[in-house]
Amino acid sequence: MPRNKRRHRTRSHSRARSQSGGSLQYEHKRRRIDYESPQSKGTYSGERVLRSRQHDRGTSQERRYKRSHRRSPSSSRQHGHRDRERDRVAHPTSSRRPRIYRHHASTSTSQDRHRHRSPSSRSQSPRPPSVEDDEDGHLVYQSGDILANRYKVLATLGEGTFGKVVKVKDLQMDHVMALKIIKNVEKYREAAKLEINALEKIATKDPEGQHLCVKMLDWFNYHGHMCIAFEMLGLSVFDFLRDNNYQPYPLDHVRHIGYQLCYAVKFLHDNKLTHTDLKPENILFVDSDYESIYNSKKLFLLFKRRDIRRVKRTDIRLIDFGSATFDHEHHSTIVSTRHYRAPEVILELGWSQPCDVWSIGCILFELYLGITLFQTHDNREHLAMMERILGIIPHRMARKTKTKYFYHGKLDWDEKSSAGRYVRDNCKPLHRCILSDDEEHRQLFDLIQKMLEYEPTQRITLKDALTHPFFEALPAHQRLPDLRAAGEPQQSHERSHSLSR
Repeated sequence: MPRNKRRHRTRSHSRARSQSGGSLQYEHKRRRIDYESPQSKGTYSGERVLRSRQHDRGTSQERRYKRSHRRSPSSSRQHGHRDRERDRVAHPTSSRRPRIYRHHASTSTSQDRHRHRSPSSRSQSPRPPSVEDDEDGHLVYQSGDILANRYKVLATLGEGTFGKVVKVKDLQMDHVMALKIIKNVEKYREAAKLEINALEKIATKDPEGQHLCVKMLDWFNYHGHMCIAFEMLGLSVFDFLRDNNYQPYPLDHVRHIGYQLCYAVKFLHDNKLTHTDLKPENILFVDSDYESIYNSKKLFLLFKRRDIRRVKRTDIRLIDFGSATFDHEHHSTIVSTRHYRAPEVILELGWSQPCDVWSIGCILFELYLGITLFQTHDNREHLAMMERILGIIPHRMARKTKTKYFYHGKLDWDEKSSAGRYVRDNCKPLHRCILSDDEEHRQLFDLIQKMLEYEPTQRITLKDALTHPFFEALPAHQRLPDLRAAGEPQQSHERSHSLSR
């Protein structure tokens, strides 16, 4: 679908009722639903429409995206192909008065001076008459416009409720980059300032980007629109999976992606920072170029596709730090996108770095099988799925939570209801989802099991995860150096061209 085409989200709470058995019913259900946080922020992915989400609190105000999956871990090895569509970001349609798609070519000296201040202290200069916003707060622009006397707009890469991401050329450095333009709306502007703060602190600790976090090249306030410039990257691991018809990644790719993800997030944890929104959309390939591989007749019948794609390079970067939280900062009650949300978050028991580890376990499962582990939009059903897949939730956690999901220490869940029958018939223990009895497959599931430990204090740390046997088979050229301890800044040998630092 063209990246600039908009689709309205659908709202559906109905369950699939297949007449051909539980596998197909479960397969229909396994659609991923994304949520937009109250303080929305965006990610970018080259040449793809951006997806936003809303942190689900079980209300009727959920804004969901349906993500399609071909297969279910509960079905047999011979999975049937089912065509799906994932709904895009919905934007209210309305009749709008004509806009002037032209921008003032220059900015005031006052605005340039504000570039050197902190995000919270940079004021905005008076808006030239030609600078306009649409009714949703997006900046109105067209190809060829020059922003802040420096960035020439080349194309729109994507958009979300937070704003838009455009491909721009830095006229001073003669370099192409991605520029995230935040809506001229206070809550999105404040969320962008938090992301800028986290990115600047990350850059201070890792100026050369050796820990695989996306590099912020510049930021500025353009007439009320916070703008953040990033290095250009490829598709997200989710976008590549979707474009490949949800064909799972090869095990070697899962290993390398997982290793880099653990490495990057461990760096955050070492610096007392929790990402809180780890998911496949926030993991971007540095280069998503691929080669097509001919599918055998057997696989063609299974996936209905003659050619499958294999990404040539599996180097990644971690993005979207709009929800990243330092240990000393206020911790929101609900964090993470639904499918990657840890049990302690659902039960409102408080959270810290281990909630990121849980998310990584869910991501590894998804890369391995091409489907989400927990496909639901309801807290109680989510907990029921956890118990079906991982075992009974510990009594201590059930007793300590103030939520309404337990009765006398047991999950208050009716297994005889339609929802109960669905979870019982279609969710299965984690170890039964493994595709092969080979040692390396069993090692992966041992690592996932350790990452999905209910008790946060018992969950494996990323330091230990990096030395897990599953990563021992990683080729030497893919291993990353054990850099100096967190908090010891490294000397950067490259000159930054950011005006913000």
